[in-house]
Amino acid sequence: MDTLADAASNLGAARAQMAISLGWHIILACLGVGLPTIILIAECLAIRTGEEEYMQLARRWARTAAVLFAIGAVSGTILSFEMGVLWPGLMNTFGGVFGFPFALEGIAFFIEAIFIGIYLYGWDRLRPWAHFSTGLPVAVAGVASAFFVVTANAWMNEPRGFDLVDGKVVNPDPLAAMFNPATPVETAHMILAAFMVTGFVVAAIYAYAITHGQEDRYHRLGFAIPFVLAGLLTPAQIVVGDMAARFVANNQPVKLAAMEAQYPTLSGAPENLGGIVINGQLRGAITIPHVLSFLITGNPNSTVPGLDIVAVDQQPPVNVVHVGFDIMVGMGSALLALALWAVIAGRGRRWPTTIWFYRAAVAAGPGTIIAMEAGWVVTEVGRQPWIVYHVLRTSDAVNPAPGLFVGVFILIAVYAALTTAAALILRRIARQPRTSLHHRNDM
Repeated sequence: MDTLADAASNLGAARAQMAISLGWHIILACLGVGLPTIILIAECLAIRTGEEEYMQLARRWARTAAVLFAIGAVSGTILSFEMGVLWPGLMNTFGGVFGFPFALEGIAFFIEAIFIGIYLYGWDRLRPWAHFSTGLPVAVAGVASAFFVVTANAWMNEPRGFDLVDGKVVNPDPLAAMFNPATPVETAHMILAAFMVTGFVVAAIYAYAITHGQEDRYHRLGFAIPFVLAGLLTPAQIVVGDMAARFVANNQPVKLAAMEAQYPTLSGAPENLGGIVINGQLRGAITIPHVLSFLITGNPNSTVPGLDIVAVDQQPPVNVVHVGFDIMVGMGSALLALALWAVIAGRGRRWPTTIWFYRAAVAAGPGTIIAMEAGWVVTEVGRQPWIVYHVLRTSDAVNPAPGLFVGVFILIAVYAALTTAAALILRRIARQPRTSLHHRNDM
């Protein structure tokens, strides 16, 4: 009985630690995916055009990427330990099934680390295109790392590659687990999100400078390169997001019902925008009749399951999922509108001249992070109470050892220190004069 009581009290603490760790690390992970590509675009333009501003941007961004990579390695290591420490019921039972992508991610990480070192050391020591080529493995490895990790999460949503006999796993098939039905749409959604986060965050920094009078070519190029990349990918992300919602509707109908805060099963289900659930009823929402049915099936009168298809103890926290989903969709729509603003107002030839465009671009930086975090809340909380969907409950996977809550305070202290260190180092890099970027030793 004491063990069961400890496990019950530990569940909140374990969830809090994972939320803090994942929420903090995923920002660095996104930058690790997107920054190498942006750096290579700037360097390629520098080589082709000979314009010094492009090379200055590439060098400054490379320094920033190196710092973020080092800090991300720390937070990623913490997450790796937490998987075993916090959720032994998951790892002990299913580690041999879905652990293979983590091994591949480790290989990608080492490739990335090796070539980051070569890339930084190679400034002015290699011919321009030879140096450019050393950055390509960094970009590829960053995307590969994200792919491998997200396949493991996809498996938790669509578990495959094993049989359960008397509660024990037999016939493990790591490849079938890795390439489960959720893998294509979930990995595509996350990788696109990573490029969007990177692009809009970096662009926001230069947009802020532009709004404060620094309208020289260096800052305009620093804005344009990441913004164009993020803006071009935003429509693709909207399409993939729609595909993801359809997949959830077909494979995790309870999650979809929570996303829409829909309790009864309905024919001609409406789209619920906004609102919160109070006493089992959605209040304050804008309801558009038949739209959800049409979006999911193409038939405005089709039946969409509600939360009533499962018992109450199998329903996720509806308000958390519904509000998170609205934030993600709302921010995604706002980012698409910003990208269209740039195209329409600039008529495809120049950037909008109004200061309000750049102010909106500044807001897009934190906005895209909020959208990405909200998306992960929907993915993870919407699956509850299952850590492995319909196979293993989260409460059965948590570590029953007493005192797990202490880790929350330790984690907060560690991440506060990492955040402070990152801010101080990045501030120092940002304040370095552009002339210093010509120096032979970049690090």
